[in-house]
Amino acid sequence: MLKMFALLTLLASTVVHAQTTLQGDLPLKYLEQVHPDAEPRPLVVFLHGYGSNEADLIGMKFQLPKQYNYLSVQAPMALGEGRFQWFRKKGEGAYNGETDDLKVSAQKLRDFIAAAAQKYHAQPDKVYLIGFSQGAMMSYEVGLRQPAVVGGIAALSGRLLPVLKAELEADQQRPPLSIFIGHGTADDRVPYSAGTEADALLQKLSYKPQFHAYPGIGHSITAAELRDLSAWLQQLNP
Repeated sequence: MLKMFALLTLLASTVVHAQTTLQGDLPLKYLEQVHPDAEPRPLVVFLHGYGSNEADLIGMKFQLPKQYNYLSVQAPMALGEGRFQWFRKKGEGAYNGETDDLKVSAQKLRDFIAAAAQKYHAQPDKVYLIGFSQGAMMSYEVGLRQPAVVGGIAALSGRLLPVLKAELEADQQRPPLSIFIGHGTADDRVPYSAGTEADALLQKLSYKPQFHAYPGIGHSITAAELRDLSAWLQQLNP
């Protein structure tokens, strides 16, 4: 199961339980941690990994910029009690996704982003996807296919799926897109090389990803990565 490991001792149980009720008024179910006012604010959407759920990443909010609004989405495909996925794995060997699953989940996510941006008064270029593992793969899927939908993506311990890489064209005109890539060098679920390969390809496509390697770290998110992620978000909206 590509589920995010505990964030060390950073997110204590008192913080993890500071979550709201699962919301169902938008195209995907979600948790919210938002300001009570209706002021236009940057909006972060968390995308969990395979076999996890919307509660897995929301606690990260407490280590990220306070002026943002935060939502954490439940993937649309159920695996079991409290376990969800964005797409089924296709074939053996290199991690790829079922094309139909990717199309359906990506469209639901785009619909969710548009509805959430309207509800929380955020412009598309002030919406940022932060995905872990399979959620990172969905961040690439949505952000690179339709960059105008969001202002930035953060891919944590993820990879560019082969079906997406094959369709990206180097000479295509693209709207600006801020990209953060974070990956542990000891990741045994999604190899570190997947992160470096994504970074290299995105540079060839004229993007300027901010790449962070975490020596000795496996398939997890550490306090150091959260600090880097927070700094990236602050740079986008100083």
